[in-house]
Parts: sequence; structure tokens; C-alpha cells
Amino acid sequence: MDRMTWQDRADLLRKKKVQHTQQKKEKNGFMDADDYGTVPMPDSFTFQAIPNHSNGGFYGPTGWSVNFEAYMKEYPVYVDPLEILCGRWRGMLIQHAKGWPQDLYPYEELKREQELYGITTGIGADSHFAGDFSIGLALGWGGLLSKVRDYRDLHGEEKKEFYDAEERIILTIQHWIGRHIEEIKRLLEEEKTPEIRETLEKMLRCNEWVIEGAPRTFLEACQWVAWFATVSRIYDRDGAGFNLDVLLLPYYERDTAAGILDDGEARFIIANLLLIDTHYYQVSGADIDGNDLTNHLSYLVLEGAHMLNISNNLTVRYHDNMDREFFHKAVEYLFIDKNGWPRFSGDTGLMNYQKNKGVTKGDARNRIAVGCNWMAVPGKEYPLNDCIKINVAKVLDIAYHQMMQGEDYSLEKLMKIFEEHLKRAVEVTAKGIDIHFKHMHKVMPELVLDLIMHGTLEKGLNISQCAQLCTVGIDGVGLGTIADSLAAIEQRIVLEKKLSWQELYKAIQSNFEGVSGERTRLMLRASERYCQGDSLGDKWAVRVSELFARLVKEQPVPEGRELIPGWFSWSSTIMFGKQVGATADGRRAFTPVTHGANPNPGFRKDGAPTSMATGIAKVQPGYGNAAPLQLEMDPHLSAQEGGVEKVMQLLKTHMDMGGTLININVLDKEKLMEAHRDPSLHPDLVVRVTGFTAYFATLSPEFRQLVVDRFVEGL
Repeated sequence: MDRMTWQDRADLLRKKKVQHTQQKKEKNGFMDADDYGTVPMPDSFTFQAIPNHSNGGFYGPTGWSVNFEAYMKEYPVYVDPLEILCGRWRGMLIQHAKGWPQDLYPYEELKREQELYGITTGIGADSHFAGDFSIGLALGWGGLLSKVRDYRDLHGEEKKEFYDAEERIILTIQHWIGRHIEEIKRLLEEEKTPEIRETLEKMLRCNEWVIEGAPRTFLEACQWVAWFATVSRIYDRDGAGFNLDVLLLPYYERDTAAGILDDGEARFIIANLLLIDTHYYQVSGADIDGNDLTNHLSYLVLEGAHMLNISNNLTVRYHDNMDREFFHKAVEYLFIDKNGWPRFSGDTGLMNYQKNKGVTKGDARNRIAVGCNWMAVPGKEYPLNDCIKINVAKVLDIAYHQMMQGEDYSLEKLMKIFEEHLKRAVEVTAKGIDIHFKHMHKVMPELVLDLIMHGTLEKGLNISQCAQLCTVGIDGVGLGTIADSLAAIEQRIVLEKKLSWQELYKAIQSNFEGVSGERTRLMLRASERYCQGDSLGDKWAVRVSELFARLVKEQPVPEGRELIPGWFSWSSTIMFGKQVGATADGRRAFTPVTHGANPNPGFRKDGAPTSMATGIAKVQPGYGNAAPLQLEMDPHLSAQEGGVEKVMQLLKTHMDMGGTLININVLDKEKLMEAHRDPSLHPDLVVRVTGFTAYFATLSPEFRQLVVDRFVEGL
């Protein structure tokens, strides 16, 4: 019998991944969120939280660490003999938490306006920052435990609860790793296939070391990362990774020089790491002086992802001096696998992070893509990115109806009222952020991520209390809806005088009912749209984005914190749309608003991708946070017909103009439509829904429709 190759294993693991995904859908229903690396939880597993509050919840360092210990005591182990790394997660402790304790830390005075303006407050938001994995890799679990104990002795009774909790976290993780070691030993007693025994023995030796020691080899480093990624997901769904090809490069170079690792095995180890969880990892980029960081391992990361060909969240950071061959290879995989990877971030736009207080050029370069729309400086920044949003489309809706209840109507008056309300929405949002920072360490300390942050263990503080950079992100929602509404008003009422203010108001109040209402709606929808190119919609999008950015940056916040504007709605366009009545762009009441910085679906037929790339680049807020270009496209060109080069030029144009992040799907339209009609036809189809990837068949019909609606064709 032929020896099983690494690719043979990857093919079997891919099939198993699809099976697990189908099982999760059957058990849990539609999953309108990240795919994750989870495997199904056995029905026999149960957990009863240990409360320390009358509401049945658990809070503070003791509450969270005690419950983590109890949760993990019987948490299932996962060892697959086909793999070379072990461990997998299935459920999250945070699913058993009760949320913000309103009786202890109330904010009743803010709730009315938070609801009025459609604010996602971020109060009590977990994770959404990035640890510095180099800390953990340098120390290992044993070194981290010694560090905790040493600083506990130094600080004494004042910080004892914090350090006791961190000690409990590490010991719990080590115990769970130990249970996996026993399972590996059991499997070795049964396994007969030589090549499977060989990798199980490597897995055993690796884990017997990393349960205590700092990683020495490429395999040990990847296994340590896999353990951290898994337990941080279990604790509170953290998904922030690191620059894979930079941090792991020394291990790879040492092992290949020593002759204990070849590229085939390294490629499979990377594939296995990506299988274990869909953490957000960056590849390539530039150093502080602009020198390209691309190396041989960068290529192996792409090849490992292709080898497995499942969902992943790899982001390639494009910059002026980037290896063109590597850029070509990255784009080529969009065509070959058609699974929504990799994404691309733009160095030019991201370097605007330097405009914020206390941020160095090095910080801006090291701020990597580790979330759906967001970046973070590993170990130093606490940004709460993607957690705080203002439904700016709703703010405009409020301003419009307020103006129409008076007697004088004009665009200038509408914009004045809009600015007043938007300013207040930012103020209310900032007050909510203050509540979070004052109390989060007492509600839900980040006990896993705190292990690899700068200053947390040294000071005995949660990262929310001691982050070196508190550049907090606030995202606007509905830019396309807003821009097209203002453009339609200007074109049809002010310039052409085809509608009066009262006629428009009547149509909007009736939700465009009747023949007259529908005629008005179609007239509005035919107005000059955002991303058509030098249109009224483009003009208004720039003006609104500049206004939003200015108001966010001008908002004072205490204790050295700073607010940073972005445009992103995550996958919540349906939810945000339900907050907004009919709008002047012809959108019906309570239907989805536009996604992030994207234009309205159907904004133009020809040259749509190029127009989007240009239009969205012009509305970047300009402070280092993203307004992503979300692009689902069928280029009608294969890789062999020059499609790769054309998409490279499209991406380069956007990023050279200051574009920050591109979430892209290169898809076959016919296949997508077939899967939309009957998801069972293509159970392995992966799409990038927003910043995250998911199996198309696991999405609800409403979410599948969002992807289909955004689809554009040609180049």
C-alpha cells in the first residue's frame, strides 16, 4: 500500500471539515457568523455556571477564572490521527455569561439616545484586540506561570486576586493539554499505519514539551499557537492572530538548517494550524523602513492554505516595495480556490494611524489585520474595533423628519440638523465607552489575552486599565444609503425640480405605496449614485465621510484615549435597516441599509469593480481604521486569460489611493446562484460575508441574499 502523502491527509481533513460544518448546521441551525474551527459538541457535555452575582452570572477575575476552570475540567479533547497538531474548540465560556451587570454599573441616562441613534455601544464588549504572541512563544506556559507567581510576590495582597486568577487560567490550560497527551498515547497503542504513528509520536513529543517549556521548533511553535488560539476562543471568542511569516520564520529557518523539517511538512503544519481555527493572520508587509517582509515562508503559508482549501482569514499586506511575484501568487489563489481568501490590506492608508496621539511609525507598520475590518498593534493597543457603531443612516432619517415637521426646507438646513444629531450621537457613544473603560476589569477581565499583553502581568492590571494605546474605533453605518439619499434630493428636488420636498416626504411616509409612490421611488433610484464615478452620490459620500471623521476626532475623551473613525457594519445591515424608515434613495422602510462603505447594489452595470475601488478609496476616514472595499465578483476572465493581472491592478489602484482593506470573493456567478437556490448542491462553497468567511450553505436565506445582491460582473 502506498504511503499516505501530506496532500492525501489534507484532502481527507477537508472532507471531514465539510462534514463537521453540516453537522453543526443540523444541530444549531443557520450560522450567520464566522465559520470558526469548531467541531460539534457532544450532546452529553453540559455545564452549569458557578455564579457570584444574584443574576446568576459570574464577574471579575475570580468569577471568570473559577468558571473557566470548571468549564474546561470535562471539556472534550480532540486528537485526529491524520493531523500533526492537536486540539479543537467546540463552545465558548462567554455563552454562559449574563452580560453587563446593570445593577452594579448602570448607564440608564444614556439608553434613550443610544436607541434613538441606533448605537451599538461596545459596553462590555469582549476581546477585539491583539496579543503579542512573541511573549508567549518566548516563555511558554511554564514561563508565563513563573512570571505570574513572581509578580504576585512583588505586588502582594493588593493584586492577589488578579494573579490568583491568572495562575488558575494557566494551570487549567496545562491540565487540558495533559488530557490530550493521554489521548495521543491511547491512539498510539491502537495505530498500525507507519506514517500515522510517526506523526502521532511527533505530536506526543511536541506536547510533552510545550505543556511546560517554551517552543524550540517550528512544530512546537505552531502547536503552542494552536493551543493559545483554541483557549482564547473558548474563553471569549478572541480571533486575533499575528504576522505568521514573520514570527514563525526563525523556527522554520533553524529547523530546515538542522535538517529536521522540509517544506512538505512545514506546509502541512501551516495547513493544520489554519484548520484548527480561523484566526486572523497577516502575511507579508513591510518593516519600519519600508523593506519587504516577504520570505520563503510567506509562500508556504499560501501553499498550506491552498493545500487544505477551506475557509481561512489570511490577509496579505500590500505595500510599495512588495514582491510582485508574491502578490501575483496571492491573487492567483483567489481564482484557483475561489474561497474568499486571501484578503488584502493597504499599507499607504493604514500608515495614517500615525496621525493619532502617541502613535509612532513603528506602531503603524506593526498594526496588523486581525479582525473582520480591523487592525491592532499586538500587545499594546486596546481599540475595541468592530464593537462600536453608529447607525448614521438612522441619524439622517431623524434629521430629515425633524426638518420636514417645520416649514423651511433646504439641503443646507438638512445638513445642519444632521450634523447636530450626529455630533450628539458621537457624544453619547463616547460616554458609553467611558463606562466600559471604568468597569470592564471588574466585569470581564481578559485573563487569557492578558497573558501576552505588554504591562498586564507586570502591573497586575487588565488590558483595559493599562494599554499603551487606547485608540478606540467608532464605525459609521450606511454610507451608501446616506450618500444616495442626499444625491437624489439634490438632483430631483434642487437641480431638476422634478419633485417638491412635500411630494418626497409624502412618498417616504407612505413607504412608496401606490402607483405614484412607485414612480417616485424609481425616479429616486435612477438618480446619480455613489461609486458611479464623479457623481452627486460620490460627492455626498465624501462630504458625509469627512463630516463623520471630523466629529469623531473632535470628540474629547478622558485619560489619554482617542477615538478613530471607520465605516463598517459587519453583517448587521439587516438589523440596522430595521431601525430606519424609507429613505430618499428609494429604499423601502426597514430593509437593509448599505454594507459598510459599499455602494447600493446595482449602482452601475459596466465597470462596477473599478468604480467601487475608486469611489471607496475616496471616502476613507484617514486615521488608520478601515472603510473596507467589499467585493463579490465574477471577472469573466480566467487566470489564464489575464484575470489575475487585471485583479492585481484593481487592488493596487484602490490601495495606492489609500484604501485600507479589501474583502474579496472571486466567484462563478452560476455556481453562486445555484447554491443560493439549493445550498446542498455546493456544501463546500466558501464566501467572505464581510470580513469573515463562512460556508455559504450555513448562511440563512437573508444572509445569502446579501452576498448575492452585492455581486458584480466584469472588470
